[in-house]
Amino acid sequence: MLSPYSGTLELLAPAGNRDIGIAAIDCGADAVYMAGPSFGARESAGNPLRDIAELTGYARKFGAKVYVTVNTVLRDSELELARKLITDCYEAGCDAVIVQDLGILEMELPPIPLFASTQCNIRTPEQARWLESLGFSRLILARELSLEQIRRIRDAVRCDIETFVHGALCVSYSGQCYMSCHLTGRSANRGACIQACRSRYDVLDGEGRTLVRDKAVLSLKDLNLAARVPELIAAGVTSFKIEGRLKNASYVKNTVRMYRDVLDNCLSSNGNAEYRRSSFGFIEGGFRPSPEATFTRGFTEFYVDGERGRWSSMDTAKSIGERVGRVSRVIPASSGVIRFELDGDVRLNNGDGLCFRSENGETVGVRADVVSGRTVEVKAVKGLKAGATIYRNFNIAFEKELERNMPRRLLRVEVTFGESEVSAVTEDGRRVVCAIGECSPAGNRELAERNIRGQLGKTAGHYSFTVVSVHSGVLPFIPASVLNGIRRDLARMLDEQQESFVREGYVTSRPIDRVASTVPPTQHIRLNCANRLSRDVYALAGLEPEAAFELTGDISGEYSELMRTKYCLRHELGICPKQKKGEKPSPLYLMNQGRKFKVTFDCASCENVISLS
Repeated sequence: MLSPYSGTLELLAPAGNRDIGIAAIDCGADAVYMAGPSFGARESAGNPLRDIAELTGYARKFGAKVYVTVNTVLRDSELELARKLITDCYEAGCDAVIVQDLGILEMELPPIPLFASTQCNIRTPEQARWLESLGFSRLILARELSLEQIRRIRDAVRCDIETFVHGALCVSYSGQCYMSCHLTGRSANRGACIQACRSRYDVLDGEGRTLVRDKAVLSLKDLNLAARVPELIAAGVTSFKIEGRLKNASYVKNTVRMYRDVLDNCLSSNGNAEYRRSSFGFIEGGFRPSPEATFTRGFTEFYVDGERGRWSSMDTAKSIGERVGRVSRVIPASSGVIRFELDGDVRLNNGDGLCFRSENGETVGVRADVVSGRTVEVKAVKGLKAGATIYRNFNIAFEKELERNMPRRLLRVEVTFGESEVSAVTEDGRRVVCAIGECSPAGNRELAERNIRGQLGKTAGHYSFTVVSVHSGVLPFIPASVLNGIRRDLARMLDEQQESFVREGYVTSRPIDRVASTVPPTQHIRLNCANRLSRDVYALAGLEPEAAFELTGDISGEYSELMRTKYCLRHELGICPKQKKGEKPSPLYLMNQGRKFKVTFDCASCENVISLS
């Protein structure tokens, strides 16, 4: 199925820091997103402006882009600091700002595009049209959408559409979770989430009977839509986002390389001739990606088909990695050591990190100290028995491969050898010329041309040169060393030109005084408007300012809702009325360390609501 939309496709990668951002670009990312010194929705993932500037300089070599996240809600006292940060990021070369607080629309900012964060909880065409009317250049959609819902939003707006394709899933609609703040005063919308959804709970019914004991019942598996990228393209998505600003370099390299291959295969197919990638260059060599070899809680395609599946990772909220086999036999060993045999064919190595689930459901981690064939020696650990499934969540051989076998990202350069000069044109449109100088004629034209093509058609720096034309007249005799010098001079001149080369960028305006033609549903806008917004913006949403949540994330007035989720606890436990005849959608209760929360079921919307009990 072909998409009615054409243009560029962007692979967008997380960058917890400058070095990870550079690695992501080397592995094929078209753009990266990272936080500045403050106001990013991951409190511990901030970066100094100096590092951001260095990353944008590196990205420009390949026409890649850098987006900065300023996606927390802001206090009045922070407005000027946020405005200055955005201005500083613009001057550092950033290409766009990802925001949640709509009050930023009222600031006097440089001409930098604004993207509506996934924390804006964009789920309907009405919301999308409203946000586009406020001047957003891109909408980052909620993760919970089906392909059909994405299509409807795509049809409603003209701006870019970005969606997550890989990584951790918040159980709550993003920007809608107030559990962290309720428990500790640390607001998820201020970048300080404690990840209460990854905690373990008992599940009780209305009569107090325990249905589930000590499970991470709100923890979801990780998203993996690699197999669905062609359908997402057809639905109108143009930016494919990988989650993970708190993930390490290994995860980012591995995942970016996998999705680079996926998108390149899509771009090379006959059905997508109207598309091109949004940056330049190609990837040469390097490691083969393996998504199970780095962080994963297990994978899910979530709601992309508009159907429910088994989404929970309730046995453990930690990374379990890849399944490597089952314990066939536990062998008695010396004090402090256990040996066991595996029945799987996966090769293990000394230093691999392994884990298994004990009989009480706890995930237990061990290190493979000595591996001999299928026999593994580890330090003594309780609960390891024959029949246990073993997972590898740290693959030491793969980690070493990621370090020593990185791919090279190169720009294609076409070289023309003329009568008196050599010209080079890059795939991003830059052109330089180098004079040949005085040379004696070659005695053998065929040999001279072979030498010219061979020496000029190599790499220099991050450029891959290909000689596309050699003039038809008498060729000069040029030593290989001189030709190599010409190639290096061409690379140097291209680098110098890069400093002043202006890439084709976004053409955008931010008409902050435009009146939205469609107002999104009140319950959605109430949760993602900061209290410093003007009364006009609140009026568009049908709210009075004092009816909104406080910036700290505290719940005030009549509202007790802590989070709303597409994930259904009853469905996951097999007791949804659609699954079990005669079952009623009566409330359930979550218990954790003496705290009790109520889970109610909005069956009309097919949603869970977790609230104060």
